[in-house]
Amino acid sequence: MTQHNKSTQLALWQMIVFSLVGIVMFFVPFTIGNKRTIAFDHAASYLVNEQKPLAIVLLFALMIYGVAKPFVTGSYKHNLTNKILTALKVAGLILAVLYITGLAPELIMQKDMMPFLFDKLALPVGMIVPIGAMMLAFLLGFGLLELMGVLMQPVMRPIWKTPGASAIDAVASFVGSYSVALLITNRVYLQGQYSTKEAVIIATGFSTVSTAFMVIIAKTLNLMDFWNLYFWSCLVITFLVTAITARLPPIATMDNSKPIADVTAQGQSRLKLAFDTGINTAKASDGLLKVLWINLKDGIEMAAAIVPSIIAIGLLGLLFAKYTPVFDVLGMALYPFTYLGGLPQPMVVAKGLSAGLAEVFLPALLLADSDILTRFVTAIVPVSSIIFFSAMIPCVLATNIPLSVPKMILIWFIRTALSIVLACAFAQLALALGWLA
Repeated sequence: MTQHNKSTQLALWQMIVFSLVGIVMFFVPFTIGNKRTIAFDHAASYLVNEQKPLAIVLLFALMIYGVAKPFVTGSYKHNLTNKILTALKVAGLILAVLYITGLAPELIMQKDMMPFLFDKLALPVGMIVPIGAMMLAFLLGFGLLELMGVLMQPVMRPIWKTPGASAIDAVASFVGSYSVALLITNRVYLQGQYSTKEAVIIATGFSTVSTAFMVIIAKTLNLMDFWNLYFWSCLVITFLVTAITARLPPIATMDNSKPIADVTAQGQSRLKLAFDTGINTAKASDGLLKVLWINLKDGIEMAAAIVPSIIAIGLLGLLFAKYTPVFDVLGMALYPFTYLGGLPQPMVVAKGLSAGLAEVFLPALLLADSDILTRFVTAIVPVSSIIFFSAMIPCVLATNIPLSVPKMILIWFIRTALSIVLACAFAQLALALGWLA
């Protein structure tokens, strides 16, 4: 059906039914075979675990496409960043081939190197992004985003300086994946509903690792007994830090103009306006199959762009963390904040947390044997820092959001420093109240 002959009743029906399907898929975890997570994560996990040979074939198809595309379109010539990223994609594909054929040097075959990057990062991300993108059709295609945008405006705008629609981004990353949240942000930014400043606040402020990954961090640091305390403190600290960084340079000085203004409730009920806005979007939408296909294509493009980069950039980060003093130097910059936080070994913790810039999971590996206070802070800070080289930075670079690597590193440092101070204060309080006993 085209937008010209879609009735209000049909549009309302589509908005309610498809949005409910989207909400269930993204926000309602359920258990299949001892694993409790959301629907599209189950689908991706099934591919990765039960159909691994097929998943590997699909992953290599994605990587080959991702590596070939810059050469076919000539986009690698545009600027230095594109040239470097294209070279890294080629390196990522070569490394994946060496790993799968068992020909990789022993140095990178240690279990915390290529096996970790390929099996625990590249493979799940390669499957989650296209599946998640397709499921996004239900959340983004039929008016729910616009309806929520109008309803959430009074909360999002004053606190985080972003439109109401960004509330969906924020929740999607916590329950789903930063890669899927960035896909939403990029889609809405390209539609002209986010300014550059808003897109950057959302990309660097809400698009953190999923709840499923936070479980892995909590298990590694032996904190599952305090899961609820950990999850909610993570959520609150991440969003508190975002409210602060939105008001500091470099984000505060970014371009805040956009082609489509926020819908405001002037002299009418906000609930009625929200419903009208959602229904009008549903009326103008294409058929479900077309929307699914467009989203799947977006997901394939993004997965193809990020997966080879994850392998190459991730390996570089892991090698730097293990064999060079790069993170020791970064650690010295973070030392004043861990010292201020009253942690027992502030220098050790500062160095461990700085490795979170390479890979969000590294601090948990490096500080797994620490005291309870340090472990709790270590579990929160990399999640709240959001930015890391092994996957999140390549994801942002694969979008149209104009954010350079130096700016991302600066935002990472500001977020990490603030996260350490807030996480330490909260952990000390929790310890004093006996919540961390």
